[in-house]
Amino acid sequence: MVAPANAYISAVNSYNNAAKGKSFESPTLDSANDIKQGEFADLVKSAIDEAVRIGERSEQLTIQGINERADVTQVVTAVAEAELTLQTVVTVRDKVIEAYKDIIRMPM
Repeated sequence: MVAPANAYISAVNSYNNAAKGKSFESPTLDSANDIKQGEFADLVKSAIDEAVRIGERSEQLTIQGINERADVTQVVTAVAEAELTLQTVVTVRDKVIEAYKDIIRMPM
């Protein structure tokens, strides 16, 4: 599950570069913007890592529930939390794509 997280972070970095008018071949940033982008990228990465962790916990509890080693309430709660987390990630992704499209449509 780490590969999708890297893909999201790469996409966010590409959106940031495109918004700043940087070409695809030169992803370097000014030192003043490095800190801001680093903070945003770290925030996105930690959120995605947390979503992956929640999904993995849900899978583990589901397997334990199938083997009758976990309480059904715990399994249902974990699955509901994973579903909500996935919906949140998808919503954030959609908003990022929408913002990117808005930036692309802006006149220069």
